[in-house]
Amino acid sequence: MKWDEVLGNAREALRGICHLCPICDMKACAGKVPGIGGIGTGGSAKNNYEALREIKFRMKAIHEVDKPDIGVELFGQKLALPVIGAAVAGARVNFSGRIEEKEFAKAQLEGALDAGTIAMIGDGPGDLYENTIDALTEVGKGIVIIKPRKLDEIIRRIRIAEEAGALAVGIDVDAAGLVNMRKSGEYVGPISCKVLEEICSKTALPVIVKGIMTEEEAVAACNAGADAIVVSNHGGRVLDDLPGTVSVLPKIASKIKDRCVVLADGGVRSGSDVLKFLALGARAVLVGRPVVWGAFGGGRDGVRLLYEKLADELSVAMILTSCQSVAEASTDLLAL
Repeated sequence: MKWDEVLGNAREALRGICHLCPICDMKACAGKVPGIGGIGTGGSAKNNYEALREIKFRMKAIHEVDKPDIGVELFGQKLALPVIGAAVAGARVNFSGRIEEKEFAKAQLEGALDAGTIAMIGDGPGDLYENTIDALTEVGKGIVIIKPRKLDEIIRRIRIAEEAGALAVGIDVDAAGLVNMRKSGEYVGPISCKVLEEICSKTALPVIVKGIMTEEEAVAACNAGADAIVVSNHGGRVLDDLPGTVSVLPKIASKIKDRCVVLADGGVRSGSDVLKFLALGARAVLVGRPVVWGAFGGGRDGVRLLYEKLADELSVAMILTSCQSVAEASTDLLAL
């Protein structure tokens, strides 16, 4: 199977949900929440795409970098590439139940491991969490992201994640107003610094705070004891008219990257997109919607092929910008 075949299969499997446009600029799926699009006008999702397009490289070809090191260490794991799977879930609501939640989570986890990286799995209404945890228990490695529920419920779910063998746990604080959760009648809401500090103190696992878009909140997360943050606007799915994540990343990274791990997501579709995020301060990036295409178009193998494609593209981008390792990626690679 090749990546083009995966996309063709996914286009059929996701008919009416995702158009798999040749250029995934988030215009055709604006407002499709639930679904795969961006909330409201789709402005935040489109801004993720457009902010990445604004960033240009400085090409260099007179040098000796021909085998760049694209590996990275994250949460005690040596990864083959600085890309991990975002916590994409909600198959029943977002994908009309065309795939079982556990099957979806297993494809994400196994495909990532086959490619030498790791994936996050998500939380949601009903029995979604139990299904994704079952997948983690069977596969053995992954990161669990929990919705911003009441403190007692978050702690309960952390204990379940610990027992299942999670490598890390996280709270996607940007889901505080998530439409799908509120329609289900299950609580989500903002998390105070005090509550976040309590969460971090209750587990020995690394704690990730996902959904950081300002320097102040990045500092607050670090002060509360978070081991990592994810600069993210939830794929443009929670609030319209947010800036593209790559445009706010540099200031956030400069504030805290010596204190905790900086991850980021938002519109990543290629290895060159990955390199842009790395150059602007991320240790690694998350990829979301393309994982959906991989899982629907080829299951475990489709997800693996996605990461292999990104790894190949990242290597080429690093060769053509004279970047020996992902650790050395900096704004020197960019035509700012």
